[in-house]
Amino acid sequence: MTDTMNHHYWQGAFIGDDEAERRLATLPAAVEAALAAPLATETVLAACDRLATALADPAHPVSVRLAEHLPADEDGGLLAELAAFLGRDALTRKLRRELGSTAPQRLGRPDAKETVYEAWAPVGLVAHIAPGNAASVAPLSLVEGLLAGNVNILKTSSGDTLLAQHLLAELAALDPTGALADRVIVLRFSSSRQDWLRLMCAPADAVAVWGGEAAVEGVAAHVPPGCRLVEWGHKISFAYLTRDAWQDPATLAALAADVCLFEQQACSSPQVVYLDTEDTDEVFAFADRFAEALAAMPAPTGEALDAAEEAELTTTELIARLEEHLGLTRVLTAPDGTWRVLADTRPVLTASPLHRSVWIKPLPRKRIIPTLRPMRRYLQTAGIAGSRPDIAELSGTVLAAGATRVTPVGAMTAGYSGEPHDGVYALQRYSRRVAVQADERFTTTACLDDLARPVVLPPPSGPLRDKADVQELNQHVDPRDAELYFRSGGSTGTPALSLFSYDDYDTQMHAAARGLLAAGYDPARDRTANLFYCGGMYGSFISFFSILERLGGVQLPMAAGTDHRATAETIVAHRADTLFGMPSYLWQLLHEEADLLRSYGGIRKIFYGGEHFTAEQRRTLTETFGIEVIHSITYGSTDLGPLGYQCTESGGSVHHLHADLHTLEVLDVDDDRPVEPGETGRLVFTTHARRGQDLGRYVIGDLGRALPGRCPCGSHAPRFELLGRLGDVMRVATYFLNYRRFVAIAEERLHYSGELQIALANGGPREALTVRMERAGDVPAEAARDAFLADYPELRSAVDERLLDLTVETVDGADLDRTPMSGKLRAVVDARQ
Repeated sequence: MTDTMNHHYWQGAFIGDDEAERRLATLPAAVEAALAAPLATETVLAACDRLATALADPAHPVSVRLAEHLPADEDGGLLAELAAFLGRDALTRKLRRELGSTAPQRLGRPDAKETVYEAWAPVGLVAHIAPGNAASVAPLSLVEGLLAGNVNILKTSSGDTLLAQHLLAELAALDPTGALADRVIVLRFSSSRQDWLRLMCAPADAVAVWGGEAAVEGVAAHVPPGCRLVEWGHKISFAYLTRDAWQDPATLAALAADVCLFEQQACSSPQVVYLDTEDTDEVFAFADRFAEALAAMPAPTGEALDAAEEAELTTTELIARLEEHLGLTRVLTAPDGTWRVLADTRPVLTASPLHRSVWIKPLPRKRIIPTLRPMRRYLQTAGIAGSRPDIAELSGTVLAAGATRVTPVGAMTAGYSGEPHDGVYALQRYSRRVAVQADERFTTTACLDDLARPVVLPPPSGPLRDKADVQELNQHVDPRDAELYFRSGGSTGTPALSLFSYDDYDTQMHAAARGLLAAGYDPARDRTANLFYCGGMYGSFISFFSILERLGGVQLPMAAGTDHRATAETIVAHRADTLFGMPSYLWQLLHEEADLLRSYGGIRKIFYGGEHFTAEQRRTLTETFGIEVIHSITYGSTDLGPLGYQCTESGGSVHHLHADLHTLEVLDVDDDRPVEPGETGRLVFTTHARRGQDLGRYVIGDLGRALPGRCPCGSHAPRFELLGRLGDVMRVATYFLNYRRFVAIAEERLHYSGELQIALANGGPREALTVRMERAGDVPAEAARDAFLADYPELRSAVDERLLDLTVETVDGADLDRTPMSGKLRAVVDARQ
């Protein structure tokens, strides 16, 4: 509930003047309290995206409420403009471009070979002094401060509506954590209240000022020593035309559109048109033609000019007309006074009185730098028209003279998402680059924040989804968000298509790279043979190539091949000591080329993915081949990317969650409810911030359980243990049998370390279950059958009741059924009709 007196918004509440003055006196303490807890970038992105969705719908209650506070000359188009800026896609693009990632405040290792951590940290408190003539600037400036993690105090003009206050209040209300409200203060007061301005700026670490020189000077007096003054002042833009261009009617029409689009009120609107000539007759001739182009434009529809604007226009025009008698100028004006062309023989840059008033001047290209450089602090956009070589040459020249932006004529006021403003990135001006140097104890720590605090992401919501649902969603992905196509290996069914943007792929590869460091990979010393499968749009080889590239590790990009001898010889020849690949492929390679690889003795580490090594297989790799490190390289899926990683303290199928990318739920197998802590259930992942795709609450098909407590490695990232797939449980002869139980019996009772596969078939009056084991495992088939019957009561009952025929057969490893795409072992081959 607010009234007209409560026109200030302070950390979640609307207050009046007296309360605002009281709180301003305690501003430093409020800032310190808010900064005590870091602001997650995802919190800002999620709230902004919700607000953007609301603003895009004129009938949404948020839009309806804010429409009451729009300036008199604005309509719903302003809310649409704000929605476009605040959408997740636009803000994540801005973050990537300006700060390098969508989580710039996390202390990561820019060079994985060094234990040096860097991040973009907030400066602390940013004071924003907004202009009174641009309704969207004030709230958007504050959002930039939030993206950089700062506490923000914003001053709006006393003549402004309460749009900024209410827009930012709506934004804070859409954040369930309350963190945004703690970082938002919006005051409306006149610049004549110097005491309030001083209290605003005194504790600030950066002051952002929007306005002309007088406004900047007025604020600068209150900026304390060491505080960063960020000036977003008035700028002058110009067009530059070569001879061919100024004779082209289409160029003149485009230039006239640039002049008229915002009535020259934008800093990027052209105030001067330069011609690449020294001939004043050409200048005057062009002025005549350009006057015709302006006359052809639709008449202005804005409000009438005030007295000061009229006076400036009149004074400028009268002085130019007086100089006509000296042969210096020529003035052309509309009969109704709506436009004026001021041709001038002198090249010096002259500000226009705006409102469709344009100077035309000569400036040969050889004189661009000496003419424009004295005005470099005021220059912004140069719209250049000419041939391709001309544009390339002239762009370099005007940038050297001080311009910060070059565009085609006709697009001077247009921009693009993430574009630098006045030659700098705003988010970098509101941030500090910080670094932490650590010792060798941090070799396996990729992100220092993980040792300090858990990542907090918005809780999952919405319906559960399975693979079929995601495949259906893929049919509706915007083609602009589908830049990279992968197919799954097909180990659990028909290969499925997965779509990624390159930005999302890059984020995921960096996350997987951090996980690999945690598992003990050393990019400074390890020499890696990448032996994952490649081709057919299968992503594993390509992904791990990308991961090693980001880590800067030495790599032999070999891929899994059928010629094991050639592979082994290449490993030895190039001294690879680390192998990446599928367990089934690595197992075959090591055993078939055991003599060569054991005699080499150089393989120290194995990082595997897609399957698991059993405990007995790990023992064999350690004792027979001298492998020192055996860890999962990642746990993930083609749809969702990397989901979990192992640290040096994790063994078996225990993984940490990539908590900066995903949230994890463990739901009951038969009911869509959370299991009790520590119980086994379905793993359900929600991926945050996938561009153009909503992959929330994805039932991936794996079983597992959450592990309590903090890992001995020190990371706060949650841990979970994989306990097989839903498909590992088979309905056979009225009993439910689990593939993993067969594996455990073979390992524990028979000390079997090879691969194991189960084949199901119709065996006449009974069903048939065949356990296929590798002949190289040296386990007699009959002994294996006896062990399975002895240790698996349900299996024994099915056989005793003559419902099931059980057979054990030994085969060569190469004869086991595998998926053609990934080379994964098919755990269960069900041929029943």
